[in-house]
Amino acid sequence: MSVQVSRREVLKAAAATALVAIIPAAKAETQQKRRWAMFIDVSKCYGCYACMTACAAENNVPIGVFRTWIERWATKGGTVIFVPKQCNHCENAPCVKPCPTGATYKTEDGLVLVNDDLCIGCGACIQACPYGARFYNPIKGVVDKCTFCSHRIYQGKLPACVETCPTGARVFGDLNDPESPVSKLATQAGVQRLKVQTGAEPMIFYKDLPAEAGL
Repeated sequence: MSVQVSRREVLKAAAATALVAIIPAAKAETQQKRRWAMFIDVSKCYGCYACMTACAAENNVPIGVFRTWIERWATKGGTVIFVPKQCNHCENAPCVKPCPTGATYKTEDGLVLVNDDLCIGCGACIQACPYGARFYNPIKGVVDKCTFCSHRIYQGKLPACVETCPTGARVFGDLNDPESPVSKLATQAGVQRLKVQTGAEPMIFYKDLPAEAGL
């Protein structure tokens, strides 16, 4: 017994199949993008410089320059504190626009990076950074800086400085994920960011940061 299928039924089946294919894509488009960020608890940092050593080893940073560094501060009360600093991977990164070649750019998930093939080492971005987080790499002949260890985080690993910290002073993750540790910590009362008056919208959040440390 033969079964005849009408043209209308064929078209309805094709439309249903197309709709099934479109729905996952639409859901993917509405998903919130990642926004990489770091939280630093200054009270847990005791200046061991493990993060600096790990960063230099992981990223082949030349002697005498640093992608991350530790500043030693004495508060008005006489307490000595240690403040880790580095590129803040700003939402409105002031270093991007001055670059004449487009070498400095921002990724969709918020990383501010340097394309070595386009960088001419002019230093315009170095001057534009309000955090002093960029430097000229004499080995590569280009501007260098913290990348949040992009080669590691896209493999599901932590930045070298975060992984190495013996006290857990550094926490890294997706700020747009409300369930991530970094998101929960960054929204705590009293958390601060450096030089917010510049409008840069830095993505490193500090706990127990005194005014002496460069707010």
